[in-house]
Amino acid sequence: MRAAVLTDPEEFEIEERERPEPDADEVLVKIRNVGICGSDVHYYEHGRIGDFVVENPLVLGHESAGEIVETGANVNGFEAGDRVTLEPGVPCRRCSHCKRGDYHLCPDVTFMATPPHDGAFSEYVAWPTDYTYKLPENISTRAGALCEPLSVGIHACRRGNVGTGDTVLITGAGPIGLLAMEAARAAGATDVIITDIVQSKLEFAKERGADHAVNVAETDLETAINEYTDESGADVVIEASGAEPSVKSTLDGVRRGGNIVFVGLASESEIPLDVVDIINNELDVYGSFRYKNTYSTAVKLLADGVVDVEGIIDFERGLDSIDEAFERSMKPDVIKGMISVDR
Repeated sequence: MRAAVLTDPEEFEIEERERPEPDADEVLVKIRNVGICGSDVHYYEHGRIGDFVVENPLVLGHESAGEIVETGANVNGFEAGDRVTLEPGVPCRRCSHCKRGDYHLCPDVTFMATPPHDGAFSEYVAWPTDYTYKLPENISTRAGALCEPLSVGIHACRRGNVGTGDTVLITGAGPIGLLAMEAARAAGATDVIITDIVQSKLEFAKERGADHAVNVAETDLETAINEYTDESGADVVIEASGAEPSVKSTLDGVRRGGNIVFVGLASESEIPLDVVDIINNELDVYGSFRYKNTYSTAVKLLADGVVDVEGIIDFERGLDSIDEAFERSMKPDVIKGMISVDR
């Protein structure tokens, strides 16, 4: 099979590799579509994300969907021809985190495209059926691949307890911010405010249903939120950009007694926040790491037409054009790129 391998920063090579054989509890999937995630771009550009360093050639890509071509000896409920999406993290299932249901916090998780584990920019992937989900006929593999970023948005909304009638402020109008907006709507939010510094992204967010969009490069966020909410603030703030000014601004946008969820990965691990403000306003502050038990929900939301994920895809390229695709994904006005492996 062919695989796109990151050999050095900003350099992919298309290699011929052995096609994997599925274990007894695995399926072999012919990959059709893989989304380009911001973390993929970061590895491509810098060769690392925090403590995760690309020390050896690595196959990137963890937002994937395709078609089963072979099943392991003990597999039930799946067969060749099934179209599926793959949840990219496989935990140990034995540690205390796994046993209490927080499998996304497993310290020994095997996660696609996180060193040293290869991802899905390849023609075939063998994957456990426990983390494989069938796609109904009305969901394309393009949409199925984006169950992953949608899951990030679903988990962030669950962490923030987004509910019916809530006003939700989302900082960052990239893929995670836009899909968190979709998840917030599905959870019952009636007003969604979104921020960014790129005007075209804000206009796109408005087209997709944002009630209010704020360019924080031009407008003071606290003033804008107070005007929109009659000075009450947002019930939930989801920080999806990772930008230091946006992280700090979460305290300016949330109401007293409200919830703040940090999901965007900041370039700096330490950003000062006003602890007295958090205490005096009795704010609940949550971290949101990946997701758990979200893929079935994501598939149902797509099948029912409740959310639209394909609409955020700006462009699509084949595996042979992966360098061009990543260079384009680095442009600030691009929302989402996708690789069609069999294109």
